[in-house]
Amino acid sequence: MPIGSAAINPADWVPHQGAMCLLEGVEAFSETAIVCRTWSHLSPENPLRRGGRLSTVAGIEYGLQAAALHGAIVAGAPQQAGFAAALRAVSLQATRLDNPEWGALRVRAALLARDSKALIYVFQIEADSGRLVLSGRATIALP
Repeated sequence: MPIGSAAINPADWVPHQGAMCLLEGVEAFSETAIVCRTWSHLSPENPLRRGGRLSTVAGIEYGLQAAALHGAIVAGAPQQAGFAAALRAVSLQATRLDNPEWGALRVRAALLARDSKALIYVFQIEADSGRLVLSGRATIALP
């Protein structure tokens, strides 16, 4: 997988803006996959927090944003927002995403299939230590 450019600002490529753009950088990408990094899970201003906590379930949004970012980079232009039509094989390996001991999170997304109406991606989130935090598969419907 070629190394991505530090010059890629996820907010320039995804429809999510402000604090809702959860990804902070791209480590690497290819025609079929992307690896992103973020510290946003530790921010007290994270818009997905509830009751001062960030559930691991919120990691699904991180995976979907990585897929959206990948699609935009491969297309060479920001894309219209799609929506998660189905989630499969979601595995939560922790109860909280906001564990400060994990350091930065690495968010991976890999394209499995695409046609004019939908994309299928697998995604996973790992802590800096390599510990798997969440994984799953999403079908994304296109406008």
